[in-house]
This record gives sequence, C-alpha cells and structure tokens, in this order.
Amino acid sequence: MILDREENVTIVLQEDTSLKAFINNLKESYPKIKNDHIILNLFSFSKLTSGDVLEFLDLSETHRNSKKSFVLVTDKVAYDEVPDNICVVPTIQEARDIIELEEIERELDL
Repeated sequence: MILDREENVTIVLQEDTSLKAFINNLKESYPKIKNDHIILNLFSFSKLTSGDVLEFLDLSETHRNSKKSFVLVTDKVAYDEVPDNICVVPTIQEARDIIELEEIERELDL
C-alpha cells in the first residue's frame, strides 16, 4: 500500500492486489491516516462495480463522521450508481476539489 501525504490529504494507492486485500490493508493503515482527508486511488483495479465501491461504505461513514473527507477515485463506476453517502469521482483533481468544497462547508457549518 502506498500512502502519499500532502499537507492534510493522504492519497492511498494499492497495486497488484485484490479489492479485499486492499480493503484489509486500508483498515490496518487507517490509524495512521485517520486525521487526514483521504483519497482512494482505485485506478489499479481493471474491473470495479458499484457493489465493490459499497465495500468502502462503513469506513467512509466513519471517516466523514469525524469531519474529514473520504473520496474514491475511479472511472469504472459513475457517481450516480452509488448512494449519496459515498463520494466517487473520476479524477484525482476532482477529489481535491471535493475536499476543498467540503472544508468550506464545514467552516461555514453547512
């Protein structure tokens, strides 16, 4: 698992592994990154379904409840194929933009 930290954002990337192994590795590494906004780069997975994305739902909700952003990046699943309580975008830049917007919303207490 690769953790790329920039300021208060950590981008998580895993190469050559199954989704299940990635989720397990993420849960093990979570205590190290729980205070950062998290971007999960899922481009290394050639096949990904909306059901696969839902595997991250519990961790996403836990992280969002601590007032931090949790964004999945993939172009294999459209954002409208997953529930509103999990954030999916097609590019890393859009993930950064979402984090910026959510930070503003939290500051304004929206």
